[in-house]
Amino acid sequence: MAAGALRGLVAVLETYRGRDRVVRALCYGCQLAGGALAGPQAPPSGLPGSLLAVSAQLSACRTALRLFDDFAMLSYSCGYGLGPKDEDGLVRGLSVLSNLANQLYYPCEHIAWAADAGIIRVGSQKWWTLSTALWAFSLLLGILRSLRVLFQLRRKLRTSSPRSQKETKAQVKAEVLSILTDAADLSNAIHWLPPGFLWAGRFPPWLVGLLGTISSLIGIYQASGGGNSEAV
Repeated sequence: MAAGALRGLVAVLETYRGRDRVVRALCYGCQLAGGALAGPQAPPSGLPGSLLAVSAQLSACRTALRLFDDFAMLSYSCGYGLGPKDEDGLVRGLSVLSNLANQLYYPCEHIAWAADAGIIRVGSQKWWTLSTALWAFSLLLGILRSLRVLFQLRRKLRTSSPRSQKETKAQVKAEVLSILTDAADLSNAIHWLPPGFLWAGRFPPWLVGLLGTISSLIGIYQASGGGNSEAV
């Protein structure tokens, strides 16, 4: 049983998406633990400081690896296009806008990363803000899309056969999990926007870590097939 679990873990870590999910969960988990142990202490030292440092390094690692995500996103966006013609028009519109926001997110983040690394001479803060805003916009669109799909599935449940109802309920579960994931990430995205907008800058590290850990674990669960939906 242990050997099977080890083989499963190795199989996950050998793929880019699988490794990213694990690194993401560890990143937010370290931030949750470090922030909780540090309490009001600023700046944190000892074990809390070390955990937060590990979290920062893992986050930087993910940022660097996303330098190569543009083409994968472009391939997905081109493959989806304007969406299947038999799909709901509102769902298609929200999906297209979300794909566009995601596509623009990557170059903005790349510019911010390059500026911080001293590769190009521009101010990085405005590019970090723009990339975060695009991410937040994409997450909001994802929530609206899932709510629209849930509304359609609710109507479908009323008229479907018992066999179809089982499949529909699985779809409902997947959309609910997607909403929870996007809502947790959206909360953090707003926190990382410039102060003065909603709750921007007000979350303590442990809360950022908690929300990120929740969304990461749901993503791992979905990727394993538990949510009947592939997490991105």
